[in-house]
Amino acid sequence: MQAFLEYVLRGLVDRPDAVTVTPVEQAGQTLYELRLHPTDVGKIIGKQGATIQAIRALTQVGAAKCGQRCTVEIIED
Repeated sequence: MQAFLEYVLRGLVDRPDAVTVTPVEQAGQTLYELRLHPTDVGKIIGKQGATIQAIRALTQVGAAKCGQRCTVEIIED
């Protein structure tokens, strides 16, 4: 799932080298922390959060097929 997220995110942003995806195990599910360049955060969120919601939906479906649970969060430093 991490490789899928990196592939999708790097295709959407202007600075693909600044994209990092960190998996964190929490209470039976995986939290994927996204760290991006500050100018690319808006592109990933999209209009009214549509892009990040679509990314979250795809990762949840992919994880469910493997019998896992996951969430995706953008971490702003």
